[in-house]
Amino acid sequence: MRVSRAQTLLKERAADSMREAIMSGAFVPGQKLIERELCEQLDVSRSCVREALQHLQSEGLINIIPHKGPEVAAISKEEVVQIYAVRQKLEGLVGASFCTNATPEEKASLRSKVKQLSDYVDQPEHPGLLRLKNEFYAILVEGAHNEFAGAMLRQLNNRVTILRRISMAQAGRLHETIKELEAIVAAIDAGEPEAVEKLCELHVQKSAQNLLRTI
Repeated sequence: MRVSRAQTLLKERAADSMREAIMSGAFVPGQKLIERELCEQLDVSRSCVREALQHLQSEGLINIIPHKGPEVAAISKEEVVQIYAVRQKLEGLVGASFCTNATPEEKASLRSKVKQLSDYVDQPEHPGLLRLKNEFYAILVEGAHNEFAGAMLRQLNNRVTILRRISMAQAGRLHETIKELEAIVAAIDAGEPEAVEKLCELHVQKSAQNLLRTI
């Protein structure tokens, strides 16, 4: 029953590298992935690449098409609508839970993250923006102390991150995003969980509308 630690680590690293390439836009939706090229780029065996691809397929990031091979998954408008409908309700719940359950330190961290985002308001293409936005949500989920809602949001995160990158790059969207997040933080500071829930849902709704105009 022993598992080779070296092989497991290589597979995980290969999957991490490919996942990062997809999330950053280096690999684009619909792009065909050639196993031989991936082996050379990642410096791992073909079996390791195949295991990593299967793992990414289970996350919804890769499609392995019979007789054609793997390609980066594209997300249709119908899938965007479904993903964001689920995200809207979950994020509203998590936001309200954060307002009620988060520690003063967690609330201060969330406030600080919005401030960091606002420093880039005129730089929508800055490579650090997506990381900061993901960190904002990581703090929100952690401080909500709702294990099940957090797990469901994390499950959506990879595909949402791809969409978030597209949405935030649109003209004017970053400025609106920061205003929406500042309103959420203000409602949290005021101790108004119902208002936080509505503001979180509105933020996701506006993000979806922006995406659907774009893709």
